[in-house]
Amino acid sequence: MTTGSVLPLLLLGLSGALRAHREDLTVREACKAGFSEEGYTALISPNVLEGEKLLKVKFSSCVGTKGTQYETNSLDFKVGADGTVFATRELKIPSEQVAFTVTARERQSAEQWDAMVRLLVAQTSSAHSEHKKGKTETLDPSQSPKDTLLPWPQHQSSGGLRRQKRDWVIPPINVPENSRGPFPQQLVRIRSDKDNDIPIRYSITGVGADQPPMEVFNIDSMSGRMYVTRPMDREERASYHLRAHAVDMNGNKVENPIDLYIYVIDMNDNRPEFINQVYNGSVDEGSKPGTYVMTVTANDADDSTTANGMVRYRIVTQTPQSPSQNMFTINSETGDIVTVAAGLDREKVQQYTVIVQATDMEGNLNYGLSNTATAIITVTDVNDNPPEFTTSTFAGEVPENRIETVVANLTVMDRDQPHSPNWNAVYRIISGDPSGHFSVRTDPMTNEGMVTVVKAVDYELNRAFMLTVMVSNQAPLASGIQMSFQSTAGVTISVTDVNEAPYFPSNHKLIRLEEGVPAGTALTTFSAVDPDRFMQQAVRYSKLSDPANWLHINTSNGQITTAAVLDRESLYTKNNVYEATFLAADNGIPPASGTGTLQIYLIDINDNAPQLLPKEAQICERPGLNAINITAADADMDPNIGPYVFELPFIPTTVRKNWTITRLNGDYAQLSLRILYLEAGVYDVPIIVTDSGNPPLSNTSVIKVKVCPCDENGDCTTVGAVAAAGLGTGAIVAILICIVILLIMVLLFVVWMKRREKERHTKQLLIDPEDDVRDNILKYDEEGGGEEDQDYDLSQLQQPEAMEHVLSKAPGVRRVDERPVGAEPQYPVRPVVPHPGDIGDFINEGLRAADNDPTAPPYDSLLVFDYEGSGSTAGSVSSLDSSSSGDQDYDYLNDWGPRFKKLADMYGGGEED
Repeated sequence: MTTGSVLPLLLLGLSGALRAHREDLTVREACKAGFSEEGYTALISPNVLEGEKLLKVKFSSCVGTKGTQYETNSLDFKVGADGTVFATRELKIPSEQVAFTVTARERQSAEQWDAMVRLLVAQTSSAHSEHKKGKTETLDPSQSPKDTLLPWPQHQSSGGLRRQKRDWVIPPINVPENSRGPFPQQLVRIRSDKDNDIPIRYSITGVGADQPPMEVFNIDSMSGRMYVTRPMDREERASYHLRAHAVDMNGNKVENPIDLYIYVIDMNDNRPEFINQVYNGSVDEGSKPGTYVMTVTANDADDSTTANGMVRYRIVTQTPQSPSQNMFTINSETGDIVTVAAGLDREKVQQYTVIVQATDMEGNLNYGLSNTATAIITVTDVNDNPPEFTTSTFAGEVPENRIETVVANLTVMDRDQPHSPNWNAVYRIISGDPSGHFSVRTDPMTNEGMVTVVKAVDYELNRAFMLTVMVSNQAPLASGIQMSFQSTAGVTISVTDVNEAPYFPSNHKLIRLEEGVPAGTALTTFSAVDPDRFMQQAVRYSKLSDPANWLHINTSNGQITTAAVLDRESLYTKNNVYEATFLAADNGIPPASGTGTLQIYLIDINDNAPQLLPKEAQICERPGLNAINITAADADMDPNIGPYVFELPFIPTTVRKNWTITRLNGDYAQLSLRILYLEAGVYDVPIIVTDSGNPPLSNTSVIKVKVCPCDENGDCTTVGAVAAAGLGTGAIVAILICIVILLIMVLLFVVWMKRREKERHTKQLLIDPEDDVRDNILKYDEEGGGEEDQDYDLSQLQQPEAMEHVLSKAPGVRRVDERPVGAEPQYPVRPVVPHPGDIGDFINEGLRAADNDPTAPPYDSLLVFDYEGSGSTAGSVSSLDSSSSGDQDYDYLNDWGPRFKKLADMYGGGEED
């Protein structure tokens, strides 16, 4: 065989075992039904024409070929009666392979046999003109396939044949997933024609060989047989790309590496899985058939291009089966659930539970795997039930003059979803209340209508009301639904009479009259009206407010008379109006009362004389430098005020002699000096002021004018101001003398006090200076305390609660002093400024009080020194009496003063004074 020769490439069947000659098998095995192969493989073009023959399967039947029927699980491929596989339609195959199952059945025995058909899409080079024309090389099952793959071109013999270049495309090696073995399972044998000359070692590299996952495939280095070592899982990895190498024993490359593609053939080993186990959807009640409800989705991990991964849906059960057992249907391919029947009514069935099944193998329940999920379909409410009153008439009662009172409760029934717009009631009064006295409000919890009084009703005007009320929903009724005749009802409301308060028809009542009318004058009749026309009641009147106590009212008829003179200028009058309030009360049960206000507008009369302004003024002692502007004030009103007339009286005559008045206008005039010089001082100048009333009133007012010397600017000098104040030289001298006398008296008093203090210090005491005890008397609350001995623990001076507590302390002196309980004596109070002779008496009295004070420390109490308990072994020392020898004289203690008097009395034998 020359080097230029090229052998055709043949694909080894996946069984890997060499088959014996079919003729020998036919002889040895007589009438054994079944396919000649477990699987058939063929190379096809990506574009397949309709009716194009792809391959032929051979089935041996004991009853003859006429009794055999072929079927496939694919819609795209069919098998003829002679076993020829062809396409049912024009196909464009995007994947690298297509697999399906061919089933053979015998009509007589009803037995069936299956075989797998794999169609591999050929990937050819440009040199493959036959493949470009759409032709496909098919494998004839009658030919015995070989198990050896010669991927490298073979060298022809040197017989003169020319080498033909051909680029071979190695077909992929297909391995079914989930194979049960045994493993390792041979896939193919690779060899080079050079192994006839030299020993060759074979190896493979790539993912699945020397790359993770490791050792999925291996190869016998000497024979070139490649094996798969474990079951494959297409869902884990669908294909592998390996490279085959051929080297000699020295590692030298003999052939170029070739690519091997291994595809894992999908098996239906995965059930469809729903995205959710429970789906929730809703649909309106009354929906038409074909209304979309929801979509369920299931995914299959198998190859979606094959039947293994093609999922179909169906509804298994529906609960409840009302009004029909098939209220819904599902699109088998998309999973869309829609209504298929009419009659959805939320008031009858509020929720449906639908079990949906998803099955692969295009829904084939015999071969496919299935899974289920639950679809909960809620029937949503629409307003298809109008609200209806529970009764056609309602009744209520309300007292007159009440507002915001619930008169009646209107009950309705609505079968729609509670507390939704389809259920919430809206009430409207359509007749019987033209004045708008009532309103119907909705109780949000019970949906009842509360008839409420919003405008007071009057028994005297309306004793009863007949209302017509209509009820509807917040949401409009659904299409085609009409209002019920029970959606309207009548409401009868009775008004009860109550005792109403009398009222004043004209409130506030205004009258006009002149001020100054005498007491007892009748002004008006201020009467009230009792609205209770159907009750015989009497009204009594009284005053409620009369600030100036000017008025009187008749208790029976309400006539107003004056009790005093009315004065417009009074403080109780504001803007010429006097205001009083009166009370009108009936004798009903219970009694009721109303108030009315009477306003009296007082017309001014000229009853107030004008007053001169200002009351005091200042002017220079010489005329011409300045003048005094004067005016008048009148409490009355126009025309009883200005213009005013200012004039000087004729008496005394000095007024007109010294002063003159010049008129400026109707309200102002000037007062000035008539003479050339007037001595400085204070002058009372009387002026007569007359108003313009009818009749006019006049008043003589006095203005105090200070006359003083002035400078060139017309201003009073300082000396002039003093002189103008009325103090002459004599008065000033008298004031100074009084001040000097007061100072001398103060000085003499101070000198006398100093001398008295000196005499008190120099006067001898009545007692001996050695016994002088006029120092500070300090009272201490504990024995031995002094001014500098203040740092001690007062807790040691407290009386313990029990003797055991005292005896339990550490050895040492224990004080159990106890302050006697009783009233403390009052010590004598030392006078603020005592007489020197009284000091001795004061000290003696204080000493006597201290000696007789049982509450002053030290207290007479028991002192325990180092108590060691009873039963001492030492003898008694009571015979050692420490008494005086009798010749000791303690009389000298009497000379040590009163501080040692107590001690002298005890040892000296002297009598206590």
